[in-house]
Amino acid sequence: MVSKATITFLFVLTIFSFNVASKESTCFGATSAGRLEHGVQLPDEGNNYVGYSSIARLAGRTYVHSKVRDIVVGAYADLEIMQPQKLYKYAETGFEEGGKFKPHKTHQNGLSVDFMTPVMDSKGRSTHLPTHPLNKFGYDIEFDESGKFENLSIDYEALAAHIVALHKQSVKHGYDLWRVIFDPKLQPKLFETKYADYLKENIQFSKKRSWVRHDEHYHVDFQIPCNK
Repeated sequence: MVSKATITFLFVLTIFSFNVASKESTCFGATSAGRLEHGVQLPDEGNNYVGYSSIARLAGRTYVHSKVRDIVVGAYADLEIMQPQKLYKYAETGFEEGGKFKPHKTHQNGLSVDFMTPVMDSKGRSTHLPTHPLNKFGYDIEFDESGKFENLSIDYEALAAHIVALHKQSVKHGYDLWRVIFDPKLQPKLFETKYADYLKENIQFSKKRSWVRHDEHYHVDFQIPCNK
């Protein structure tokens, strides 16, 4: 028979766990010099998406601001309707408490997320970009100027749809996207998709090549107010 003391303890523990889990994140500073309180981890997978590495997840490299988590997951849900045949994969985000996140120059306050570039195989089927330790979890992959890598090609329609979904979810939650960093030489293909007008009107893309190319992944910074 369970004692009243045990029942009381379990009840208190449940309430405490719920409060911790439901606590919203607070970001401080900037993406390049900041920190995060009560960071949350992105789900390891969903119906149309997966994380880039279980190893990196265990190492605590997939934490974000709670609002960013809601936006990212909501966007994937929208994509099940917008692009039901497409598959997606997210990559590096940041640590639970933010701070320096080597080798990245940003990702410090929970508002930065890398997404692996959506691709199609030689038969035009949506598939995941391979991410494993031997290719630095996908970050070593280099697409050529035509957007091809081995038997894979960039799925610009899926990529554009994802950016649109992220922006719409951000606005739905009362926020915005600050910027999207993607190789400027590959960007023109995004404006050949059916989402071209929306992208032109709502998304701030990088104009110059970053310190790393950003072809195998695209970097998204979310515009959410932070404390100084």
